[in-house]
Amino acid sequence: MRSSRSLLPFRLAALTAAILASFPAFADRLQTLPEAAEQRTQGEAAKPEEPMQKVEIKGSAAAYDPRRDDTASKVVVSDEEIKRYGDTAITDVFKRIPGVTVGGSGRGGGDIRMRGLGSGYTQILLNGERAPAGFSIDTLSPDVIERIEIVRAASAEFSTQSIAGTINIVLKRAVKTAQRELKLSAAKSADQNSPSGSLQVSDRDGALSYSLSGNFWRGTYDRLSPVEETQVDPAGQLRMVRHTRQQDGGRWEGLNLAPRLNWALGGGDTLTSQTFVNFNRNRYHGYQEIETELGTPPRFDVRDMYNFNRSLFARTDLNWVKRLGEGGKLDAKAGISGMRSEGEWHELDYRAAALGRDATVLSETTERGFSTQGKYSAPWLEDHALSMGWDAGVTLRDDTRNEDEADLPGYVPVDSDEGYEAKVTRLALYAQDEWNLTPRWSVYAGLRWEGIETTSEGDSFDTVSQTNSVWSPLAQTLYKLPDSRDQVRLALTRTYKAPSPNNLVPRRFTSTNNSQTEPDRRGNPDLQPELASGIDASYEHYWGDNALLSAAASMRRISGYTRQGLFLENGRWIATPVNDGNAVTRSIELEAKFPLAAVLDDAPGVDLRASVARNWSRVDVVPGPDNRLDQQTPLSATFGADYRSRDGKLTTGASFAFRDGGPVRIDVNQTGYQSVRRDLDVYALWKFNPQYQLRVAVSNVLGQDSVGDSAYLDDNGTLRRTSIYPGYAQGRATLEMRF
Repeated sequence: MRSSRSLLPFRLAALTAAILASFPAFADRLQTLPEAAEQRTQGEAAKPEEPMQKVEIKGSAAAYDPRRDDTASKVVVSDEEIKRYGDTAITDVFKRIPGVTVGGSGRGGGDIRMRGLGSGYTQILLNGERAPAGFSIDTLSPDVIERIEIVRAASAEFSTQSIAGTINIVLKRAVKTAQRELKLSAAKSADQNSPSGSLQVSDRDGALSYSLSGNFWRGTYDRLSPVEETQVDPAGQLRMVRHTRQQDGGRWEGLNLAPRLNWALGGGDTLTSQTFVNFNRNRYHGYQEIETELGTPPRFDVRDMYNFNRSLFARTDLNWVKRLGEGGKLDAKAGISGMRSEGEWHELDYRAAALGRDATVLSETTERGFSTQGKYSAPWLEDHALSMGWDAGVTLRDDTRNEDEADLPGYVPVDSDEGYEAKVTRLALYAQDEWNLTPRWSVYAGLRWEGIETTSEGDSFDTVSQTNSVWSPLAQTLYKLPDSRDQVRLALTRTYKAPSPNNLVPRRFTSTNNSQTEPDRRGNPDLQPELASGIDASYEHYWGDNALLSAAASMRRISGYTRQGLFLENGRWIATPVNDGNAVTRSIELEAKFPLAAVLDDAPGVDLRASVARNWSRVDVVPGPDNRLDQQTPLSATFGADYRSRDGKLTTGASFAFRDGGPVRIDVNQTGYQSVRRDLDVYALWKFNPQYQLRVAVSNVLGQDSVGDSAYLDDNGTLRRTSIYPGYAQGRATLEMRF
């Protein structure tokens, strides 16, 4: 066996190369040894007679690492990593995970992306199931989450609507005897103020155990978001300049509850009930003044906007696990869910200080669903683990939208009552087998059939019905190289992206000042799924406790690519999704994480982590350059460090997340721009004693602004719209109490 000392120069050189190649890039995961030390310290303070027992339990749990040991691998983000910075929005957690980026302006919102792809290419699951269309993941508090699973290559157990990958958010499940934890938090920045709190309670009484996770939040904001519009003719002459001053303000508040009951039935059988409730309420006021410096002014130059919205989402599941003979197990679950959202939009539009439009839009959406999942697993032949299962459900959606406009001089009101009902029925069947060819070589093979039927009918369109089904053969393999800790992975997948019901419904949403950069929007009932064939490969080098170097590459070939089409109809510009040609996307990801003690003797308790991801894509029907798929993030990187004092009382660290941008060619006539984003976050945790600790953090230390840009080019020139979203540093303090 080679000594650790003889490998030290190689490790240092490899680490240096990885970090330099990564550019500023810090990521996640501070794990076993620090956690064991923390458990040991707390155990000695609370129960000095049991420290050895606690260390043994922790060591046993840490022996299994799904990322390293599973053939169909996944990266698990632990509870400790999720709560490290005291985030109140789950999207802030994702921006620090290697290979994951968050779109949008960086204000706690935006779509979550793997391989730089969002908009349905990245599948987001809640406890293994897709969340309803009206539920925003951004309203999910990190305090009710037990772990996050990152699945880069599809497996048959989850839906294969995951061209870029799957992110599974698992709610609190673990029950610890007599656990009580209360958190009170306050956050403040130049444009918003947001207090919050959470409570975790769990206990056990014989065969029954229970837990309750709950949190609440509220906040206010007031910010400026300036906009500039220009038009340049083909000769380069400036023909139009408009400056918009927009003031946005409002308040939001919400509540999450996640109770769980677990009964041990004997013989290893269990029955579990888990419920999740999410409530949100938002109030908004926006005021917009448009100054035309050159050219023709818009239809309305002043807009006064008010919006009120509230939503309630609830889901409850009953899960039965039955142990069968000879190592078999049946895991069956059934659940019901419901969602209700109500909104009121009131808009006053002025032209030359005279009221020209007074419109009120009332909307209401309800959604009801039933789902069932099950898996039977058992040993099969020698060194085989066979499982098969089902995933089925039906969702009923009812959406109404009533628009009333005042009868004003010189304006023809457009009053409309639109509504539609949709029914989505899905069924999936799968089988998978994992077997060990040798002690170092394992293989996974799976096959999943998934069918979806969507039917919609409404007041303003004919009944729309569409049925799609996809066969997804899947294969993965893991080979651990002899006489080393290195291992290689390979995966072949077939995945797809189904159109959402909203994109299938041909209902129009109009814009006030209609143009090529502010078009009306309408669904397309002829939209078809996108299909993708993919390959993933990775090399992982484990060279010590919690020390990892990895390199991964992937490619997806996509047919039936969906892009946003834009056309002129009856004098108004309309945007609608269309299938148009093929696309290909490629990615390379590098990651390094290690404790400083792995390379330096007597090093302080510092853990380092870094990652970089480079993405390329090309859409065949869109001319280049910059014809990237789904406005893909071309480069992202993270870089982080965490320090833990020897006495375990102080933990502190920092994380830097970088997201590149640049111009994007959407189609022949449309272009966009993605702003570069740099997020620097710092935190510190001070443990007064085992019962009380204080966590402080500052996010967006650099005060990073975000810029949005869209342009339309034709024979008349270029029409461009640029929006600026100012960013501010936010400070946050959280008092955590255990009792």
